[in-house]
Amino acid sequence: MRIARFVVDSDPAFGVVEGNEGEEEVAVISGDPFFSGVQVTGVRHKLEDVRLLAPIIPRSKVVGIGRNYAEHAQELGNEVPPAPLMFLKPNTAVVGPGDPVVLPAFSDQVSFEAELAVVIGRICKDVPAERVDDVIFGYTCANDFTARDVQKTDNQWARAKGFDTSCPIGPWIETELDTENLGVRGWLDGKLTQDGNTSDMIWGVKELVSYVSQAFTLLPGDLILTGTPAGVGLITDGQRYEIEIDGIGRLSNPVRR
Repeated sequence: MRIARFVVDSDPAFGVVEGNEGEEEVAVISGDPFFSGVQVTGVRHKLEDVRLLAPIIPRSKVVGIGRNYAEHAQELGNEVPPAPLMFLKPNTAVVGPGDPVVLPAFSDQVSFEAELAVVIGRICKDVPAERVDDVIFGYTCANDFTARDVQKTDNQWARAKGFDTSCPIGPWIETELDTENLGVRGWLDGKLTQDGNTSDMIWGVKELVSYVSQAFTLLPGDLILTGTPAGVGLITDGQRYEIEIDGIGRLSNPVRR
């Protein structure tokens, strides 16, 4: 099931995206599916007639995982960490499909990072790996924009990873997905730059959610970004980065200075 958040006139709403590519419709949901379940109202819109928003604005946090693909760690001259390397992004970093990513004035070296994002569906803490499926609402595409120059000079990554608009997500949440073997690709102005697979992750989804939940109580709508494959690079004013993850869809965002 594909759960989208969108606007037609003014107020945001949730809906279920149905239909084949090019013929999709959005069936409007009553209330918030994270707390009320999926209750379709009977109102429908053509997908082309709505504006998709970030499918969720996390209630509390976005947890990122660094260097979870060995080739990506190597391309930046880093060692593979002995355990998942966590960082936080504020919810003000989150934007939706098509929204502009605004390059911060304090950085001249911002790069793109295509990632699979896990969307938490219920409050949880210290989740055993074998019960992780019980706490996941679904999955979406994410772009972990990073100010590389600031990442090198600051002692921690809050500014480099957490600036406003640094975390586009979308186009919707896919609730039923096998994450063991998914292609993760990214294009800079139409040129393929990243072409990885979740099978290459050092730590898989179950391990990551379990590990993160040992440090933080996870709330409905929280996001866990699972790391990016090799091929990251810098992006500048006027360019666009597009992500595609098998089984989910495409996320595209322009960049502005």
